[in-house]
Amino acid sequence: MEQKRTEVAALGEFGLIDLLTKGFEAKHPTTRCAVGDDAAVVEPEAGQQLLLTTETLFEGVDFDLTYFPMKHLGYKVVTVAVSDLVAMNARPSQLMVSLGLSSKIPVEALEDLYEGIRFACAEQGIDLVGGDTRASMTGLVISVTAVGHAPKELVVRRSGASKHDLICLTGNLGAAFMGLQLLEREKRVLADVANPEPQFKGYEYLLEKYLKPRLRTDVLDMLADEKIVPTAMIDLSDGLSSDLMQLCKSSKCGARIYLERIPIARQTSELAEEMHLDPVMAALNGGEDYELLFTVPLSMQEQVMRLGIDVIGHITDEQEGCHLVTPDGQFMRLRAQGFPEQPAKNE
Repeated sequence: MEQKRTEVAALGEFGLIDLLTKGFEAKHPTTRCAVGDDAAVVEPEAGQQLLLTTETLFEGVDFDLTYFPMKHLGYKVVTVAVSDLVAMNARPSQLMVSLGLSSKIPVEALEDLYEGIRFACAEQGIDLVGGDTRASMTGLVISVTAVGHAPKELVVRRSGASKHDLICLTGNLGAAFMGLQLLEREKRVLADVANPEPQFKGYEYLLEKYLKPRLRTDVLDMLADEKIVPTAMIDLSDGLSSDLMQLCKSSKCGARIYLERIPIARQTSELAEEMHLDPVMAALNGGEDYELLFTVPLSMQEQVMRLGIDVIGHITDEQEGCHLVTPDGQFMRLRAQGFPEQPAKNE
């Protein structure tokens, strides 16, 4: 049966916005005026700071609609935008979504996109408060602006790490990268197949990590319960190596992380072996894990480990640079792209 297809032009801009935003109800106490007016009104609570961030994702660059379900894409764009707020120890509260639309995308696909956005917002207690739509000549473009809040004294930046601080990681790495490699492989293999049946069995976890990454607001809850405020924090969107170097640059410090302490999921290692890839490189350079990397004073080691958070290294002097230490004691200097250089010496 042929699937229903409604052209965007049939509804017009305002009709499309009304359709897509139907069912979004403002529930957050800081939202004073949401969708339906010329601008959103957000009123911070006493003692709170507002934090704002924005992300733009382009079809063909950041996502491929050949294999990316629209509902998952809607969910993921919320994670991508809001993760930067979580990395500053802030609670997400409002969201604005703007779309650049090509003529190939029907209204039904956009409804699926917004269903994913709605699910993610409901899960995280976020209000959709506005957005915009425009025609696009380059495929689907999604721009998301997110607002969060946190008490001034609890806002965490990248710049607070000090020598001897522990480097902590909230989850395994490389799974999202390997999920993407799996999707790309099946796309290539099945390109000319009439009724394609991709082979994903056994690697469902990797697909979920790439297609539907979850926000680590649960980590903020755990840290708050333990009264732990990280000295510095960043979300892992570009890969462990690049993001750790960004944190160290802001904090004017160096870092030493240990290879055997970096958590890598079994499925990540298995698929990497199957595809003749290095799982360590996937963990260092893959990106899009959206886990949190943060630092705490050495005195908090037991508290952090009690929460199930991995301690993968420690902060050093700035002049020492950033290194990965192998089990045999070799030091490998990290590069921004995530690939370590082979060193000439031990340290």
